[in-house]
Amino acid sequence: MSEALVTVEAAGTESSVPAASGARQFWRRLRAQRAALVAAAVVALLVLIALGAPLLTALEGQDPTTYHPSLIDSARGGVPVGSLGGMSADHWLGVEPQTGRDLFARLVYGARVSLGVALAATVAQVILGTVMGVAAGLGNRWVDLVLSRITDIFVAMPLMIMALALLAVVPGDFPRPVLVALVIALVSGWSTTAKMVRAQTLTLKNLDYVAASRLSGWSTWRTAVRELLPGLAAPVITYAALLVPTNISAEAALSFLGVGVKPPTPSWGQMLTSADVWYQAAPQYLLLPAGALFVTVFALTVLGDGVRVALDPRAASRLRVGTGSKREARAEQAAPQAGTRARRQGGAKTEAGKEDRA
Repeated sequence: MSEALVTVEAAGTESSVPAASGARQFWRRLRAQRAALVAAAVVALLVLIALGAPLLTALEGQDPTTYHPSLIDSARGGVPVGSLGGMSADHWLGVEPQTGRDLFARLVYGARVSLGVALAATVAQVILGTVMGVAAGLGNRWVDLVLSRITDIFVAMPLMIMALALLAVVPGDFPRPVLVALVIALVSGWSTTAKMVRAQTLTLKNLDYVAASRLSGWSTWRTAVRELLPGLAAPVITYAALLVPTNISAEAALSFLGVGVKPPTPSWGQMLTSADVWYQAAPQYLLLPAGALFVTVFALTVLGDGVRVALDPRAASRLRVGTGSKREARAEQAAPQAGTRARRQGGAKTEAGKEDRA
């Protein structure tokens, strides 16, 4: 791909330099946002913790399913023995009330479930929404009408009610994390993605290069893959980045209601469900999964907003050069300084000329 030339003003002169490619521009804009970089580091750390859960629990010497009845005070209703919920060298964050299962092990394995379900649901939502949106945008009037009405039905469908109904009728031997991801993906998210992709497709298909590909005899599939998908990448990636924290919250809510991931598989929402009666006796049992959920959702939200700004040239331009009033103020401040420099340079040339004549 040939590089476009951009004009850069520096020190009162103009020079033409090659513009950075799309990927380089994206990373440059993203690096300019410190909050997004911090959020990306937090998300990367959470992913590493989720992937390294077996190694971390092996270092501690525990697992998320083993009961430790000796660490529970049955006379007090199942409160962990010792201070701070039973924290010790063997149990870094203490143990669960009533069961004595290691809290650190369940927390890091819960990250696997929460992040895995959210990411799987996001991928399914993006794929389904993109296919439906492109098909509606490129199809004839009747195809567009039928697909748009189906999409509107799912947009209006309440997630929690439909999820509760679907999860209640599915056999219990079906893998619960996979089922939760499928329910979240099919009930919500994809319909909004489809409407956004359809609107973008209707705009892009009227451009000259897309119209030329269709007039040249290309099939609808080839036109969509070769011409439309590159133009749809930026808005779809932006929306997908914002879908992940929403899906994490949905999984936590379903597990909190008791229809999500079932024990003994750990999940942050499931831990919150059983922690609501222990917040006084063992507050870390409630605060740790709630804090992990808050940090994860907040970091993903900030990162998603940073990706949106980095992929939006108008937003990036506003971040780089400011608004029109700020640009004018900078120009007004730079004008006297440029005049002063010019007068100094002119005076220096005059003095040099006098010396040469002398």
